[in-house]
Amino acid sequence: MRVLLALVLVAFSVCAMAQSPLPDRVLHGEISGRDNHTYRNVPFDVPAGTTRITVDFQYTGKDQHTTIDLGLLGPDGFRGQDGFRGWSGGSKHIFTVSATDATPSFLPGAIRPGQWTLLLGIPNIRPNAHAQYTARIWFAHDAAGAWGPDALNLPLRSQAGWYRGDLHMHGAHSDGSCTSQSGTQRVPCPLFVTVNQAVARGLDFIALSDHNTISQFNDIRELQPYFDRLLLIPAREITTFQGHANLFGVIQPVDFRVGSASVPDWNTLLRNVAPLHGLISINHPIRADDESCMGCGWASAKPIDMHLVQAIEAVNGLDAMVPALSGVSFWQDQLNKGFHLTAVGGSDNHDAKLVLPTPGGSSLIGTPTTVVHASELSMPAILEGIRAGHVFIDVQGTRDRMLDLAARIDNRSAEMGDTLSAPAGGTVHVTVSVAALAGDHIDMIVDGKPLQTNADFAIHDARQTVSFDWPSDGKRHWIRADVRGAGGELLMVGNPVYING
Repeated sequence: MRVLLALVLVAFSVCAMAQSPLPDRVLHGEISGRDNHTYRNVPFDVPAGTTRITVDFQYTGKDQHTTIDLGLLGPDGFRGQDGFRGWSGGSKHIFTVSATDATPSFLPGAIRPGQWTLLLGIPNIRPNAHAQYTARIWFAHDAAGAWGPDALNLPLRSQAGWYRGDLHMHGAHSDGSCTSQSGTQRVPCPLFVTVNQAVARGLDFIALSDHNTISQFNDIRELQPYFDRLLLIPAREITTFQGHANLFGVIQPVDFRVGSASVPDWNTLLRNVAPLHGLISINHPIRADDESCMGCGWASAKPIDMHLVQAIEAVNGLDAMVPALSGVSFWQDQLNKGFHLTAVGGSDNHDAKLVLPTPGGSSLIGTPTTVVHASELSMPAILEGIRAGHVFIDVQGTRDRMLDLAARIDNRSAEMGDTLSAPAGGTVHVTVSVAALAGDHIDMIVDGKPLQTNADFAIHDARQTVSFDWPSDGKRHWIRADVRGAGGELLMVGNPVYING
């Protein structure tokens, strides 16, 4: 049973510090009864090139009701336009600020080099009491520390397992809308409505991918500590006139103007974001590129370097129902060219309050669901699971359908996304495991073509495993599994095991 939220936040902070790199500054001080009802400035220098400041402030004497409130001032103190950066009272002992986002109580803004100040307020300390404080301060200079050593870096669950999520959605920070509280008008849909709906859908994670903007990341700072069972992943849909792609796990601004003098083509953009250590997924690649959906289809003016891409949105919303619109064929073409790209799905939801999908329009949050096998429920682990290809897509976004594939030869084995060496003449033993798909049928696919075998791929039971042997010719191949319903509809999309990758 989960503990109270307050205890969760305390545990988050303690664990965060244990897992964080060593601080760049450590400040110590002492207060006594003479400091009651006073303010104290604790200055520290911020070096040039700093993009984020994160502070962990601890003090003793709480058992004697000593209280220290905490604020932050920039180089101009209270005089400058961006000098005052926030005041949390005693509600937080860890906070972060950057140009793009900040912990609630604090303000995002430029991180100017110079002397900054921790502002301490002492509303209570007994006349004969003494208390010691320690402030540990981190300075981030690049993407590696961009999300800060705080609760947002911590796993919501520390167990390895399959985690279900939605990687594509829009809200008030771009073009997502929903009916207002009274239901009388459509308004930009607040982020908390999206998050609540994701909880109702039973998801473990969502990526908040508004078009080109990063303003939603500040809302994530506020919402994530409360939603301690739903991981909120910072993302954006890089939206250009030559196609769209989601960028996950990066919060820095990115110049998205493909076709401009500064970003002449997609390769330039991809090379620019590569050092930020995010994950790129090409979105809905087979779509119209006209007035009905300007720039939606993948229409790069020149071939792009697929080595700079990690994933393809093979299923967007309900497009698996229309093979001509689905990205599966585009994805499989890349696999046949030798690229190891992970198939993912996303609802592309634009109305979080949607109850039923609209034909040719928005689908429900979590439809489809991308299911990731990860070491824990955290942003780094989910993104690493996607990079590794440990993923299947539940097209209809159920809570319980499962699809797994493993391959083995001798004492070596591989799961979806892995590579298995199989010499010519060797026999690869392939196992497909499914759940909650009784009455449906497994389709095995090798190099984009149906596999011809005598194995029975009909699913008879609530949980079932099907195995067969596949002879290797020593050449490069890929093997994967889909599941189709009785009417031939695509229900599940599996990622491949690569043979002799």
